[in-house]
Amino acid sequence: MRGNAFYGRKDETALSAGITQLTWQRFFDHDEPVFALVAASEGKLLALTHYLFRRSTTRIELTCYLQELFTAPSERGRGVGKALILGVYEQARAAGVRRVYRQTHESNAAGRLLYDKVAKHAGFLVCACEQ
Repeated sequence: MRGNAFYGRKDETALSAGITQLTWQRFFDHDEPVFALVAASEGKLLALTHYLFRRSTTRIELTCYLQELFTAPSERGRGVGKALILGVYEQARAAGVRRVYRQTHESNAAGRLLYDKVAKHAGFLVCACEQ
């Protein structure tokens, strides 16, 4: 639930435990297009990333959306996050997927520095509507 804290989600805006539980179940369900990679050392989780393959209306082949990347504060700046992003790139290539994309909040300065090292900013803004 660290993503909740990072994005300021709490109380009624926090992700429910049910969403978190279902997400983890999907990682282990071979029929789901949702995946995770983790970085660990000595039994301690250092970082994790979630990604999914999805259809696009602008491409015939699937695309890969790198949905979440979280690195423990003590591990930031040590290459762990970059290694996970490159791992997602590898998984996408192995699946025949040529496009991996990511979005992040404009206030995520540290994340944006990392993303600018491993990808090109495409200039798009994200508009969201929850109903």
